[in-house]
This record gives sequence, C-alpha cells and structure tokens, in this order.
Amino acid sequence: MDTARIRSNIASLLFKIFVVIFLAIEVYPILWMLISSFKETREFTSNPSYALPEGFFVQNYADAWTTGRMGIFFKNSLITTAVSLVLIVALSSSVSFALVKMRWALRGIALSFFMSGIMVPVTIVLIPLFTMYKALHLLNTYWSLIITYTGFGLALSVYLIASYMRSLPDELIEAAVIDGCDIYQVFWKVVVPLSMNAIITVLVIQFFFRWNDMIFSMTFISRTAMKTVQTGLLYFSDEWGNKNWGAIFAAISIGVMPTLALYAGLNKLVIDGMTAGAVKG
Repeated sequence: MDTARIRSNIASLLFKIFVVIFLAIEVYPILWMLISSFKETREFTSNPSYALPEGFFVQNYADAWTTGRMGIFFKNSLITTAVSLVLIVALSSSVSFALVKMRWALRGIALSFFMSGIMVPVTIVLIPLFTMYKALHLLNTYWSLIITYTGFGLALSVYLIASYMRSLPDELIEAAVIDGCDIYQVFWKVVVPLSMNAIITVLVIQFFFRWNDMIFSMTFISRTAMKTVQTGLLYFSDEWGNKNWGAIFAAISIGVMPTLALYAGLNKLVIDGMTAGAVKG
C-alpha cells in the first residue's frame, strides 16, 4: 500500500512539473513580448533579447497608436469583428433551433449542408469571392470582410450550438407551448437563455478567428485606411526599411490584449459550453 502511494505521489509530482514547464513555455512569449514593448530601439541591439528594459518607454505605445496607425486598424478590426459576431450568433442560434428542435422535411439534409461548410478550404474560395466582390464594388469596404467572416463562421457555430441545443429536454419547449408561447417566444425566452454557454463559446471562438484574420483582409482590402490590425502590423517600417521594434511589439501587444482579456474573463463559460453539449439532459 505504501509503495502504491509513493508511486502515486511521484506520478502526481511529475505531472505537476510537466504542467509548470508547459505553462512556462506558453506564457514566456507573451511576457517577452510585453517586456520588449517597453524597450527603446537601441536596447534591441545593445542588450540581449532576454534582458529587462532599462525603463518603461511608453512612447512605443503612442507611436504604435498614432504614427503606426494602430488606432485606425484597431477601429476597423473592431467594426468588422463586432458586426460579424452579431450576425454569426443571430443566424447560427436560429438555424440551430430550426434544425434541432423543429420538425420539418429535409432538415437532415440542411444540417448536412451546414456541416459540409467546415470542410471547405479557405484558399479555394478567395479568387471567386474576389471576383464577386469586385463586380459588386465591395472591395475595400467593411462588407467584404463582414460577409466573408459571417459565411465562414456559420458552419462551426451551427455545429456547436446545435450540439448544445440537442441536449435540452424537449419537455421544456412543450411546457412553454402549453403555457401559450408561440415559436418566437419559445426561442427567445426559453431556448436562447438555456443555450447561453454555447452562444458565449461561439462568440469567443469566432472572435479569435475573425480578430486574428489576415488572409481575407490582405485579399479584399488594399487601402491602408481600411486595413485591420493583423495586416496593419506590416506597416511598421520607414522608407528605408528600418524597423521600430519597440513600436512593433507595442502594436502586437495592443492586438493581442483583446483576445487575452476576453478569454481570461470567459474561459469558464467556454469550457462549460464545449463540454455540456456532450452530456444528454
């Protein structure tokens, strides 16, 4: 018994050491990025890369926001991402309700159609979308990104929310109908509140994808004033190609902070939303 307990303690200790090492590997790049954002330009050449900054040079953030136009890029990313998330959540939750809780012909085929969207590679649709947006005069507009973000976000969102809604007891809906609720009241007052964990999960996941998008922004947006955060980071060089590394790291920090803050605040709900749908009832 003592031998088994010793082995269990050793295994637990080794696991904890592994977790600590793994967390250090994951956290170190973020800390290094934040530390580097407060360094002056000369420190990147005169001091080792792992050295702490000699002071807190906050001018890097001012340069990134104004000279580096991160304020404009941040606004563009915020608008396209926010509008896309509203459309994704509204459409995917209503579609999931119709596919899972309503009875109608061909709903299985419709569900398979949405699921097939997960398997569509992004690269094969870039040229057709570019040609379509050019004909519709949507290039260099917010709508070229919003439409694309919404379309590509629906498949995974419908899959997640539909899986969660499938675990909701049908008796709740039947009780609401008996109490006099119509189909819209059942959806907004019963199903949506009960599916909030799944909806928040979709919000967080889709926020990561849309906020960090580069390929669509580079394809459909060529005007500097319309570029988003990820493509805007390419502009941190002067006419001779010199890099302002302090401002670059400050800009990267500005771009990363929303995703870190969102996940840190909602990670428990995300985990609940990802797992609860796997348990029936």
